[in-house]
Amino acid sequence: MAQVTLRGNPFNTNGDLPAVGSSAPSFSLVGSDLSEISSSDLAGKKVVLNIFPSIDTPTCAQSVRQFNEKAAGLEDTVVLCVSEDLPFAAGRFCGAEGIENVKTGSGFRSDFAEQYGVRLTEGPLAGVMARAVVVVDE
Repeated sequence: MAQVTLRGNPFNTNGDLPAVGSSAPSFSLVGSDLSEISSSDLAGKKVVLNIFPSIDTPTCAQSVRQFNEKAAGLEDTVVLCVSEDLPFAAGRFCGAEGIENVKTGSGFRSDFAEQYGVRLTEGPLAGVMARAVVVVDE
């Protein structure tokens, strides 16, 4: 299990991120339009996973804004912002903020957090995803 900090306090996750050079676990998420986003749909592309607890926190919202800016200059790369927020929350945020260069994926009904080792198992945010960035090469 990995350890993350929140306000200087350490908390554990359910596992570890995929090791560098290993195959990324497959996943299925729900897009803001309620469509399925699966890892198999992204095969052959570089994928950046911006994983975070909730779009409704200032730090997480800012990360989505920053990834949106950076994604504009990336070729053959999909930036996928992943949380367990309902798809409607991500859609609302992206619409209000003019976010168009990233996709959002909700893990509210998947095992994504377990597969990627990012489920917080203790602390005030136990049950949601820890912040992490994973880069998946083609």
